[in-house]
Amino acid sequence: MIVLIVMALTLQGQLWLSDDGYRKMHNLRLAVDRQRLENESLRARNAILDAEVLNLKHGRDAAEERARTDLGMIGPSETFYQVVPARDAS
Repeated sequence: MIVLIVMALTLQGQLWLSDDGYRKMHNLRLAVDRQRLENESLRARNAILDAEVLNLKHGRDAAEERARTDLGMIGPSETFYQVVPARDAS
């Protein structure tokens, strides 16, 4: 009976205290949870990018807006005014 108790305590000690036991399982679960959170944020970002790609492929308004903000496009019925700051007299 004593031998069985010693073996049980030894096995429990290995389970709780060794690097391959409970501690490693806990660290792996934490890593999986962190990865799930990162995957969710990446999924949301990808959904936004997919919607933008579809809009750019099928919608002229999105392409025109992108050209205006990024490339400085001016429409045919628009007038461009450039405001130059006044120089100091000194």
